[in-house]
Amino acid sequence: MASGRFNNTKMVALIGLLGGVLLMAVLVFLKERPAHSELSAPPLALTVIEVQTMPFALTARGFGITQPVQTWQAVANVAGRVVHRHPELNSGTLLPAGTLLLALDPGRYQLAIAETEAELASLMAEQSQLEAETRNTRHLLELESERLQLSEDELDRIARLLETGAVSRSRMDEQRRATLAQRQLVQSLDNQLSLLPSRQQYLDAQIQRANTRLEQRRQDLEDTRFVAPYDLRVRSVEVEEHQYAALGQPLFLADSIEQAEVEAQVPLAMLRRLMMAVSTPVDSPQTALDITERIDFPAIHSEVELTGFPGMRWPATVSRVASGLDPGTRSGRVVVTVDEPYSLASAPQRPALQRDMHVQVSFAVESPQSLLAIPSSALHQGEVYLLGEDNLLQRRPVAVAFQQNGLAVIEDGLAVGELLITDDPVPAIAGMKVEPHRNKDLEQQLKQLASGAAQ
Repeated sequence: MASGRFNNTKMVALIGLLGGVLLMAVLVFLKERPAHSELSAPPLALTVIEVQTMPFALTARGFGITQPVQTWQAVANVAGRVVHRHPELNSGTLLPAGTLLLALDPGRYQLAIAETEAELASLMAEQSQLEAETRNTRHLLELESERLQLSEDELDRIARLLETGAVSRSRMDEQRRATLAQRQLVQSLDNQLSLLPSRQQYLDAQIQRANTRLEQRRQDLEDTRFVAPYDLRVRSVEVEEHQYAALGQPLFLADSIEQAEVEAQVPLAMLRRLMMAVSTPVDSPQTALDITERIDFPAIHSEVELTGFPGMRWPATVSRVASGLDPGTRSGRVVVTVDEPYSLASAPQRPALQRDMHVQVSFAVESPQSLLAIPSSALHQGEVYLLGEDNLLQRRPVAVAFQQNGLAVIEDGLAVGELLITDDPVPAIAGMKVEPHRNKDLEQQLKQLASGAAQ
């Protein structure tokens, strides 16, 4: 009896528990959800621009150290005492081309020239004598040859008379001896004449050797004078006046101020874009060995700016791309040349572009094709926000070719004419209502920035 009551109580508790769970489920199901509707939310005012292609100036920057294009290390090619030193031949002095900077004692070299000239005059006199001897021998040979012909004719005549008995045998023998003697004389003159060309060749060789020595002596004399070959700046001087300079001794060091060059380290990605923009096709199917045949360097506009001094700039030209990569930065090495680096100097406000200055080199070249560019700020982790149909926000991934000067060049993912949202709404929910405001001024600024005008 007690067990039955216990079972009934348990059953009632179970039914009550199930009823409570059922009641809670009904209440949760019937509970009114919070109203949330994109359509009912007020539109968000955002700025948009029209996506478009535009002329684009590809730019790159690199840093480097200035160096003179030409450096003169003056070395004594001849030995001698310093007899002249320019009074302004000191470190840092600017001297014009044609200035006599240093001179060594020319005495011994002038004496050597006089000695060689005398030797050459003697050889020339001997050559004249040989020429006269040749003419005389040839003329004498002609005369003796004529006498030989007369002697031969006389010998033939006496031989005919001997056959008739008109002359004696002794007369015949006498004429034969005379003819043989004349033949010997002619042969001797002919042999003598044949030896004269070899004597002439030997004499010519002696004259050529003397001329060579004379030219060497004159060169030695010229090497005693050190004249500035171009406008220069003296870097260091290692000799004093009256000091003896030994052969091969360094005398002074000077840099040309007519041109300077900078080997700028440019990131490979930037350098590759520049080179591709100015590359020209090669007519021959074979690859050109010289890179200048394939790259139009003059099409690259470059400028050198002194680091730490904005506004101090010098126009430059790209002369070549140095071989290999920089071992430290693994960047390309582009060499630019600056003409007349001292021409814009105005001390102390504006220094000259001197050796070992740290500078920034800027490069720019027009892109062969117009590019589709947007503000870099409109990129959101590889996505952009677009204004879709019914003014609803769309999110779309894009492929970025490169970024430059606050612009992102889009390779894929956008089409010309689409409206790009330049703001950064938070949160940016796809499908949210947008109230667009087109910013045409920003579109114009982007074009100026792409062309390089706004830099």
